[in-house]
Amino acid sequence: MPKKSKVNEKALLKMIGEGAAQAAIMEKFGFKNSSQLKVAYANALMNAGQVPGLKSTRKAAQAPDKKVVVGKRGSLVIPKALVEVLGLQAGDGFVVRKTKAGISLKKA
Repeated sequence: MPKKSKVNEKALLKMIGEGAAQAAIMEKFGFKNSSQLKVAYANALMNAGQVPGLKSTRKAAQAPDKKVVVGKRGSLVIPKALVEVLGLQAGDGFVVRKTKAGISLKKA
């Protein structure tokens, strides 16, 4: 399957339904091997509702832990995953406010 290009699933299903040769289909859609064609075909069938989708036992990506702790030296320690999600960088400054709910950090 060509990288960074989406396969036109309707055209793929139509071509296969018309009985086109595997080599012709692979050439038209830019598949490098039959495995790519088979995966694209299965995905097209599932997305078209012609075949039920597979259910995975794998857990969905979990949101990063939002728990911030106070380190030994009084520093706030923010989990790396949360830093990445929030787009924070070393040296970013914050204004701290006490609120009724606890504290609030606002990027300075």
